[in-house]
Amino acid sequence: MAAISSQTYTPAEETEIQQWITTSDRLKSSPSDSSILGSLNTHLSTRTTLLGTKPSKADVSIYQALAPVVAKWTAEQRTGEQGHPYIVRHLDFVQNSNIFGLDLKDQDKFHVDPEEVLYVKPPVDAKAEKKKLKEKEAAAAAAAKAGGEQATLVDRTKAAAAAVKDTVVEAGAAVAAAAGVGGEQQQKPKEKKQKQPKPQKAPAAAAVPTPALIDLRVGHILKAIKHPEADSLYVSTIAMGDKEVTEDYTEYEGQICRTVCSGLNGLVPLEEMQGRKVVVVANLKPVKMRGIKSCAMVLAASPKLKEGEADDHKGPVELASPPADAQAGERVYFEGWEGEPEGVLNPKKKVWETFQPGFTTTDNLEVAFDAGEVKETGKTGLGKLVTKSGGVCTVKSLKGATVR
Repeated sequence: MAAISSQTYTPAEETEIQQWITTSDRLKSSPSDSSILGSLNTHLSTRTTLLGTKPSKADVSIYQALAPVVAKWTAEQRTGEQGHPYIVRHLDFVQNSNIFGLDLKDQDKFHVDPEEVLYVKPPVDAKAEKKKLKEKEAAAAAAAKAGGEQATLVDRTKAAAAAVKDTVVEAGAAVAAAAGVGGEQQQKPKEKKQKQPKPQKAPAAAAVPTPALIDLRVGHILKAIKHPEADSLYVSTIAMGDKEVTEDYTEYEGQICRTVCSGLNGLVPLEEMQGRKVVVVANLKPVKMRGIKSCAMVLAASPKLKEGEADDHKGPVELASPPADAQAGERVYFEGWEGEPEGVLNPKKKVWETFQPGFTTTDNLEVAFDAGEVKETGKTGLGKLVTKSGGVCTVKSLKGATVR
């Protein structure tokens, strides 16, 4: 394993390094945070370093944040059944390996007794597990065979019934032929009645266009960093109520989160992005932004452009803020436009592009939807952006702004 100084990192690895450095900063202020420690211990259970096998400054940062704390941990906290043994193992590796460049003296390292292990997970009996698997497969095969035999019996019964039917038909034909001998005229076949055309169903009424098709939710930014490959972008880790990890969602600090890229670098201070609640658009199709997949969008307000005025992207920009007590994942909608959002918006239908021009702010600094700005609705009127629990989403100071 080469030293840190000789390592090269991909953009994704650079982003992960920055995320772990942010985590180490949080550990310095809350070193006993059980959710962070639990996630870190689980992460390290299958990895030599935070990146897997490649050393980085993130390992050093985590060591500097936790070493003074781990040095005071009891044996139970280190290797008990509810302890964090993988954190201890990782920190001991960092302080004793030359690849991290710490060059610590023995008196500066915390002591680890390799013989002091209070809890070891019971080993799995490989033979017993293999026997169970064989028994399960045999039971499944027996069930499949029984099902096949039953199907064969049904098929034989159907075949017999068909044979009887054919015999009856042949007998009927023979009787009819005998009745026709002797010059009797055979009956003319009955004329088929012409089928009347089925009445056409009335076409289904077209769905009324509604901004409720857009999945707006409360998001909680757990951390935000600068995009390593784009000066104008932030990369945020946001909890927004998702229930399971998928290829687009990850687990961070015990919560299911999405990675979201937003063009707010230089417009909103990075410190304002940390640990705050925002409003997110959750059902846009994920897109890659300079190598990092973005799986949602953060809503922000900026002054409305005058006719003929070009957007110079210089701001000011203010984030749309839900009430402080709103929960991550809580539905957000415009009053008068309640409804169920689509799963993932079809880019070809341009739902977001249709309704976004109506997103605005009022003189009371409330985020709202102006139906009169979207002719497809066929309506007028203003609906405030509210959470399911009844709070109104607001901005700091921009009146009559556009929100996107």
